[in-house]
Amino acid sequence: MNLQLADKVVIVTGGAKGIGKGIVDVLAKEGAIPVIVGRSEADNQLAVKEVEAAGGKAWQVVAELSQPEECEKAVKAVIEKFNRIDGLINNAGVNDGVGLESGDYKRFMESLHKNVVHYYLMAHFALPELKKSKGSIVNITSKTAETGQGNTSAYAAANGGRNALTREWAVELAKYSIRVNALVVAECYTPLYDKWIKTLPNPEEKLKEITSKIPFEQRFTTAEEIANMTVFLLSPVSSHTTGQLIYVDGGYVHLDRAMANA
Repeated sequence: MNLQLADKVVIVTGGAKGIGKGIVDVLAKEGAIPVIVGRSEADNQLAVKEVEAAGGKAWQVVAELSQPEECEKAVKAVIEKFNRIDGLINNAGVNDGVGLESGDYKRFMESLHKNVVHYYLMAHFALPELKKSKGSIVNITSKTAETGQGNTSAYAAANGGRNALTREWAVELAKYSIRVNALVVAECYTPLYDKWIKTLPNPEEKLKEITSKIPFEQRFTTAEEIANMTVFLLSPVSSHTTGQLIYVDGGYVHLDRAMANA
């Protein structure tokens, strides 16, 4: 399917690895120009080289998105380079384990900056260009906002905020023909997920326990599966879809967990 994204400039925060890189790769295959925004220049450049080696186009901006001024600088850099922004995919973030018992005010607020404040800032600074292009926004969010996880109050709160902002922006920006949707992730095996699993006492046993609770095929969602839906939602082909929270999770959140053991 032609998603009508040829030469469209799309910002992807955290686009150098994991889910973000999957999104970047799909965008490039569709002929778009993904702009990776992330803190590591080395990781960003490697991702760009991989896209170019596969015959696509990409660019990168180094930014520490937990710093508000860095968000503005990143968006300005994209506008200076391309003179347009056609889409924004807010993806960067980390499940940093700031819990209620184990956390504190400072760490909680730092986590919100890492995980939701920059979603707002990137959209705010990109908005003038998105108005011109009638572009769209996709926010990547997590099932933790609905299911909870334990010991991750800040991350759960951030994802609840991401979901609420998706609906709020869809209402506010409809008058500009800007669509806003969210892609909700449950269990997707990424480098960060692998790092977390390896901190547990019995990682292999934990992986089996997790996959047994995923109703569809008892397996993790792949980054490519998330990327395919994300890019579809961003694209003009999804032209009358806005304000939606789309779950690409093998039924993890909404299907009866008993199915996993049927």
